[in-house]
Parts: sequence; structure tokens; C-alpha cells
Amino acid sequence: MSVLAVLRRVRAYGGHFLLLAVLTLVTALLVTGLPRVADRLSGQGLREQLADLPGLRRDVLYQRPAEPQTGTSRVAATHRANLDSLLAGMPAPVREVVGERWYVADTEFGRLKGPELTADKGLFDLSLRTMTGLRESATLVDGRWPGEGADRAAPVETVLAEPVARQLGLRAGSRLRLALLDSDGREFSATTVAVVGLFRPVDAGGGAWDALPSALRLTPPVGDGQPFQMVGLTDDAGFDDRAAAGWAVSFGWRYRVDPGRLTPGRLDAVLDGIAQLDRERPAGLLLAQGVDIPLRQYADSLAAARTLLTIIAAGVLATLAGLTVLAARLAVRRRRDEYVLLRARGGSRTAVVRRGLAESVLVVPAAAVAGWLLGGLLPADPLGAGTPDAASRLTVLAAVLATLALPVAVLTGQRDGGGRRDLLRARGGAGRLTVEVTFIGLAALAAFLLRRRGLALGDEVDPLLVSVPVLLAVAAALLALRAYPWPLRLFSRLAARARGAVAFLGTARAGRVGVAAPLVVVVLAIATAAFCGVVAVGIEDGRDRAATRTVPADALVSGDRFAPDTATELAGLPGIRAVTPVLATPGQRLYADADGSPGGAGEAYVLLVEPAGFAEVARRSGLDPAVPAALRAGGDAATALPALVSPDFAAALADAGLADGAGRRPGWVDVQGNRLPFRIAGTAEEFPLIPGGTGRFLVLPWPGLPANAPHPLAPTGFLLAAGDAPVDPAALGRVAEEGQTRYQTSGAVTGGKRPLPPQVTTWAAERERLGGSGVNGLLVFGFATGAAGGGVLGLLALAFAVLAGARGRAQVLSRLRTMGLSRRQWRGLLLVELAPLVVVSVLTGAVVGALLPLLLNPVLGLSAFTGGAPVTVRFEPGLVVGVLGLALLALAFAVAVEAVNNRRMRLGEVLRLGEES
Repeated sequence: MSVLAVLRRVRAYGGHFLLLAVLTLVTALLVTGLPRVADRLSGQGLREQLADLPGLRRDVLYQRPAEPQTGTSRVAATHRANLDSLLAGMPAPVREVVGERWYVADTEFGRLKGPELTADKGLFDLSLRTMTGLRESATLVDGRWPGEGADRAAPVETVLAEPVARQLGLRAGSRLRLALLDSDGREFSATTVAVVGLFRPVDAGGGAWDALPSALRLTPPVGDGQPFQMVGLTDDAGFDDRAAAGWAVSFGWRYRVDPGRLTPGRLDAVLDGIAQLDRERPAGLLLAQGVDIPLRQYADSLAAARTLLTIIAAGVLATLAGLTVLAARLAVRRRRDEYVLLRARGGSRTAVVRRGLAESVLVVPAAAVAGWLLGGLLPADPLGAGTPDAASRLTVLAAVLATLALPVAVLTGQRDGGGRRDLLRARGGAGRLTVEVTFIGLAALAAFLLRRRGLALGDEVDPLLVSVPVLLAVAAALLALRAYPWPLRLFSRLAARARGAVAFLGTARAGRVGVAAPLVVVVLAIATAAFCGVVAVGIEDGRDRAATRTVPADALVSGDRFAPDTATELAGLPGIRAVTPVLATPGQRLYADADGSPGGAGEAYVLLVEPAGFAEVARRSGLDPAVPAALRAGGDAATALPALVSPDFAAALADAGLADGAGRRPGWVDVQGNRLPFRIAGTAEEFPLIPGGTGRFLVLPWPGLPANAPHPLAPTGFLLAAGDAPVDPAALGRVAEEGQTRYQTSGAVTGGKRPLPPQVTTWAAERERLGGSGVNGLLVFGFATGAAGGGVLGLLALAFAVLAGARGRAQVLSRLRTMGLSRRQWRGLLLVELAPLVVVSVLTGAVVGALLPLLLNPVLGLSAFTGGAPVTVRFEPGLVVGVLGLALLALAFAVAVEAVNNRRMRLGEVLRLGEES
């Protein structure tokens, strides 16, 4: 066989080979491009999630506690050298992702006095600090830097932040006295401090200023009669002077992980390196870091996302493989006369197969190379390694299999006998039945083993997880093939008794058309698309529930304790339609009686809510958190309050013999100095406002205490409903902080630690946080690829199913047209014959796609995408509408393909030349 002869045959049957080439190109493109795009999206999500964290959450901090130093005169410089040595001692994966680093040395606080610090301003304590990167991170506003003068103005020269200096009335040139205080308040080890300059930070949010206490502002007193605290920046000479005087000094070396240096491929190595840091911590140093928590959370969500993407990719690639087989079989079927003639002229079966192989080799490998090159052009992770070797090997394998599809179809096509193959009785056969039963049994066994074994975590693809969805879809298609002709046969018998031949002929032909392979491919494609839709809806619902669990209203204001009138002030803000208080106290101990006898049930997270107000705020916010009827009844502190408890805490109470449902021996809990009795009215796995992972909690209705109670309950937060009006977090925070301050200064407490500012969290912000971080971009890409690819490939498979029986239908229609069948009846006959095929294939695929998440949910780890909230997978009504719309679209598409094919084949010529029956 010459190359020119092969080229002429390829040109003569260009449509068939073009279809094979396109399918091969798309397969190679997906195999090559999907890993690149997935790596880019996962790397981008990792870096964005880490960059959104506060800088301190990304720091690895070594600290040496404050203590006097002896034996060296250059304390600051000696410890500064550890900034490089500590980094060099880190494991290589951690060292490679460290970006910025800082060294800070602080003295203990001493009492600061001076002419400008008058008594009416209060008391002030000063700590001296030397740090790296000061001159790069700050700009002088007045004066000079310490140590730059011709002569030292004092043993200790310092610069202060401009806002601090202006607030205290200090300026460049101010001279102050700094001394330590003993337990009796007497001064010792005093020195003179000269303020030689004022500075302003280049970037107040930069990492150089994250050391605590802050050098940019005054730290308020922690109680009545306590001093303000401030930090002055000095040079090594000033710091060494105080260290030599016996002042206790502390040191810190801080290393910040740079998101721009992280890739998903390094995650495991970095996490192992961080764990190694604590095991190999240098003696005398303390280690503090929190970067491993967000990294582990991202690693878990990435593993779950890659599992989903693998299942989706397996479904799409299996569909493409089926389409390639269908395209090869269609090409062989259209050239069957050619192959029969070759055999009749003495050609061997091997020669015919070689002819098909030569034609395939000329087209398919080139298409695979083109797809590989196009996939390599897709954007990849800039920090990644490009196309993985596994993807290249899989591309070669796909190209080899696609090349062999045509010669294998030629070989199997020669073994098929003649005669009519569309009869219903031809659908049986012991051999085929054995194969189908074996395949269905294998699919069921694989699904059972997967649920028993669970997900095999690791970097490699789990073969069982990849194969189960494909096996189940094919098994469901085989069952549908066996089942759907029987109702058609019954309907055909009923139609035979009615007037008109369209319904009878259409159902009779639909019941005996052999379309096994195309129907399997259609079911596989639609199942992949439905799987994507169902899982996507389940994740969105899970995120909604997670956001509602955290913020069961339009907004949540949380803080320390608020004055009683804070609720009224919040309700008076524009747009606020309802407010209800909440009181949360973690770690409360249980008592056996009002006198405080130990109860023996341990501690629990206690939450007090106003049930009616809680339900009203949630309703006005458009949410529906479940509030049990037992809580809605409310309660009186004089009786046992109905309590909703977690199952673990309920078991502990039962073991202690407390708080049974009858309330004969109630349990007691202390809430802000009030001993409240309670009884178990119900159990729940979770409740809104209870932090996730809290296994022991107690929810009580807000008790009605007397007006003159010695310890009135002070809310620690408020739930607010704003309706359609936008929530103003700044206004809520301002009013809440005023209410918190009123409580601190109202006489209910004296002194005490200054509370942190209240936090305002809106439902919309919490929902956006859950849905817009981490691997969400990878999920959207996977679901979009699976849904769009499954839908398009399903329609293409339906086209193959239509074309597979096109010649037989064309002959029938040609005869019926000559017998007087009208064009309208002809379209009706097409519709009746094709509708069962389309409806059965689409509905079977949709049902399989909806059931797959229910089967695989325990091993998919979907809760990693919802902040830990469980994902409930269900078939939504919207998806039902979508499936029905897809079925109608598929039916219209099938009819259009048949009509176009009939016009192309010319029915009269089919009748004259296609006398196969």
C-alpha cells in the first residue's frame, strides 16, 4: 500500500477521519491541559488564601524570654547574628518559602518621667527596642536617627512614632528619665533618655511593625491606676547600655512565609518541615507559629477537590473513548461493502486490517500531537513544573488506543453476519447476557468495596475511585437497554388497535432498534454532567448552612459584655428591623445544686438566647435556623430551664444522674454569677452560634431574673436583621463599642482588663469567605468542564445513535412516502421512534448522576469546602427542570440530525440502492 493510495482513501472518506481526528485532538488536549489548568488554579488559590491571612498568621517566631544578660558587651549585635543562623538551621522546604524576616530586641518596661509628662496625662512605661529594617520601614519627620550625631545626647537615644510623641507633647530634643521600679515603687537603675527624632512608618501594615507591643501607638492601661505602655526605638549602643545595667531583655526572630513561593506540590514537604521545627527547636528558645493550620486546611480541601476533578475527568475521558469507538464503528459500517469486496477479491483479513491501520496512523497520531501542543499552550502555574510526566504518558496511551480503534473496528466488523440486526429477539443471547450480568456484578462489587475501604489518600490516582462511577453508569445503561423495550412492546400492541400507523410503526421500530453502544455513551456523558450539577448544588447549600450556623441573622455583633441599653441603640440605626441579645460563655462547669457542689459532668459551652427574638430575627433575615419548641417556651430561673444539649454532654449528664427530662434532679450552671437550674428538653448535634467542633454545649432560654438581681445578665453579642437594607458594619461596630465601654465604666466592674473591640460579622461576608477562597476556582473549573463537556458529548453520542440506524430508517421512510405518508406524518414517525431512545438515555444518565454523589459522599470529603459543615446531596427541583430541558433539547437535536441526514442521503436513492432487506 503506497502512501498516496492511503491519502486518497483518507480524502475520499474525509468526514469520518476528520471526526476521529477531532476526538483524538480533544482527548489529548484535555489530558495535557487539564493538569496544567488545575495546577494553576490550585496554586493561585493557595497563594490568595495565604495572602488574605493576617501577617502574624504566616509567621514563624522564635523568642528568648526576658532575662538579664551577662558575659557580653554587644548583646544586640550578638543576637542579631542568629537571624541568619536560625534560618540556615530550618528544614530546606521551610527555608525556601521564607520571604521577609525581622529581628527585634526589647528591654523590660521602666517608668518614664519628664517635664512634658505631667501628672494629668497619666503614668507611662517605656520599653526600648532595637530592630532590623528600621530605616527602610520608616521616614524621619523631625530630628535624626539614634547614633547619627557627632556626640551622644544621652546614654540612650531614641526615636518615637509621630502620633505617640504628639499625643504626649514630646519633640526631638526632649530629655526624659527612665528607671525600673521595685515592688515598693522605688526607682532604681535609672538613666537619661534623649528623644532625638520622630518617625512615620512607610507602611503601618508592614510586617516590620507587627511586633508586640506596637511601637506605633500607646497601649492603653489594663486597669485603674495602671500606666500607658509605649515603645521607643534605639540603636545597639542604647540597648546594650541597659542590658549591661542588668535590665531584663528579650529577643525575637520572626520569619514570614511568602505566599509567592508556595506551590501545592510543596505543601506536604513544608508541613513536614514545620512539624520538624518544634522537634528540633534550639535550647532556650520558644517557638510560636500558626501557619500550619491554614496550610493543612488547604491541603485537605485540595485533596477533596482533586478527587472530584479526577472523577469528572474520568467521566469525560471515558465518554470521549466511547465516542472514538462509535466513530470508528460508524466509519466501518459505511465502508462495509468496500471491505466485503476486498475479501471477495482474495484479500486476507490481515490485509484489510492493515489497510485500516495505515489510514489511522496517517491521521490520528498527528491529531494527538496537535492536541498535546495546544494543551501545552494553556496557562500553567508559573511556579510549577509545567506538564506532568504522567499527563504526557497518558497522552501517548490515548493516541495509541485511538489509532487502534479503526483497525479493531474493521476486524470486528468482518465477523458480523448479515441480515437484519434490529429485531428485538436479536437483543438476547447467552453470551451477551453473561457479559452484562458479569459487568453489573463487577460494578456493584466495586461500589461496595469503595464504601467499605474509603478514599485512598495520596498523590496518585485511586483506580477504584476512578472506575466506580464509570462502571455504575455503564451498568445502569445496560439495565436500561434490557428494560426499555418491554413497555414499548406493550404500547405498540395498544397502538396497533388504534387508527393511524404512525404510533404503531414508531413504537414497533423503537422497541427493536439495536443502539447498545451509543446509549451507553449517552448515559455516561449525561451522568457526568448531572454529577457535577448535584455536587455543586450540595456544596452551595452546605456553605449556606455553614454561614447560617456562624451568623444566623443578617449580622452578628460579638464582644465582651455590653450595657443593657446597647440593644436599643443598635435597633435605632437606619435599616435595622430587629435585634436580639445572646450570651455565650465557654468552659462553664456544671454543679449538682445551688450551693455549687461538683456535678461530675465536666464543662460545657453555654449559650443563652431569647427564643422568640432569635426566631424573629432569623425570619426577618430570610433564614430558617431550627429553634426547638422546648426552647421557644422560655423559662423562669425559679424552675428548671429547658435545655438543648449536645449528645456527648447529655451522656455525661445521664452518667451523673442530673438534668433528666422530668427535672426531678436538675443540673446547675453558673452564668455571670447566677446559678441557673436546667433540665434536658432535647438533644442536637449542632446549634447556630456554637463554634464548629464543640462536642459539649448547653443552650438555654434567656431566664427572667428579678429587676433587682445582684448579677444582671449582660449580653456578649447581638443578632440583627436588616431586611433588604444593606448592613453598615462600621456603624454597628461604633455603637457596640460604645455599649461595651458603658458597661466597663458603669460601676458594674472596676478596673479589669480592657476588652478588645467588638467584632461585626455579616452573613453575606461569611458566605463570601466560604465560597471565595482556596480551591473554589478549581471547583468551578471542574464543574463547568464536567457539565459542559458531558452535555455536549452526550448530544454528540445521540447523533451517533441516530446515525447508526439512519439507513434502515431511510429505507422505511422511502417506502412509506411512496405509499402516501405525508411529510407531517413522517416527522411524527421520526419523533415517536427517537423519543424513547432520547428520554431513556437522558433520564438514566440523570438518575445515575444524582445517585453517584449519594453513594460516594462518605469518601469525597465535601465538608472541606464548607468550613466543616456536612454536605447533604439531594436532587433539587431546579435540576429536574434542567434534565427535562436537556431531554427536549436532545430530542430536537436528534430529529434535526435525522432530517439533515435524510436530505443528504436522498430517500429515493436509498430505496433503489440500499436493498439490504
